[in-house]
Amino acid sequence: MNQEKEPTLEKERTNLLLFIWKNRKSLGFMMLATLVISTLIAFMITPEYRSRAIVFPSASNGVYFSEGRTQKASALDFGEEEQAEQLVQVLSSAALRDRIVDEFDLAKHYNIDPADPNKSYKLIQAFEGNFTFDRTKFGSIQIDVTDQNPQLAAKMANKVVDLIDSVKHEILLSRAVPAFRIMQRKLNQLNVQLDSITTILDSLSALGVVNFEARGGLYEAYGNATNAADRALLRQQIEANKEHSAKYDLLQNSRNAKIGQIEYFRNNYEQAESDANTAFSHKFIVERATVSDKKDKPKRLVIILVAVIGSAVFGIFGLLVWQRYQELKQLA
Repeated sequence: MNQEKEPTLEKERTNLLLFIWKNRKSLGFMMLATLVISTLIAFMITPEYRSRAIVFPSASNGVYFSEGRTQKASALDFGEEEQAEQLVQVLSSAALRDRIVDEFDLAKHYNIDPADPNKSYKLIQAFEGNFTFDRTKFGSIQIDVTDQNPQLAAKMANKVVDLIDSVKHEILLSRAVPAFRIMQRKLNQLNVQLDSITTILDSLSALGVVNFEARGGLYEAYGNATNAADRALLRQQIEANKEHSAKYDLLQNSRNAKIGQIEYFRNNYEQAESDANTAFSHKFIVERATVSDKKDKPKRLVIILVAVIGSAVFGIFGLLVWQRYQELKQLA
């Protein structure tokens, strides 16, 4: 069976080659015309230039007071995969895109009609076509910007690098500031409560009420007192302790608990205050963008070769279809 197929395939190849040779002039003319047209088109396309910046994400987004958090990520450590992915998302965010669009008036630069109902969609498509943010195998972020103006491409790429910190800081502040305000309010409440308890304890102390350890000494002092005035004062203190000792002990325990809570919240408050008020860098700049002196696209030779090869394939297919049509027409 295979032996029967091989002569058939060989015959078909021979027929195809004969067909191409027979129509070599038509195919040659078509390829020559395509060569001329594609060359003209390739050289009519305005060249675009690419500028590239490279940054590394930082492992830490702030200064940490907790020992565990400090050990987890130092301010001088490079970020890993998680931080790199987060940074790519920040670079791809609408907040950063809108700032670049506004600063460089990209709607006008990309010739987008302000009256066009689809202007936002077209602007986003143009932006995404000229700005790319990719994570490299080394964990860094590669920022590429293409434009017909090489100086502008480099300027926009460097502006993207400069905006990373402010945009990410704004995102973090949206959570850090409310957390700080909640912590601040809670700490103030605890301090007010502590002051209130302390005031009551001071008033009880003024009446002679003492803590549990000192209470036993009152009876001993009363028994040892020889002066009537001293005995009267001690008797007054003993009566005051009998009446208010339970309240005093309860308030004292409550005060100690509040002091412990305040110490705990004060540590968290300091961390929240740092997160809310510290503008920390979220990147390491490895390479800033420079003005390119060589165009990135179009690849004119590629355009011409693809067009010529495509015209040859299309020409052969078209001639085969035409020949088959003529054969069917004669048989009809």
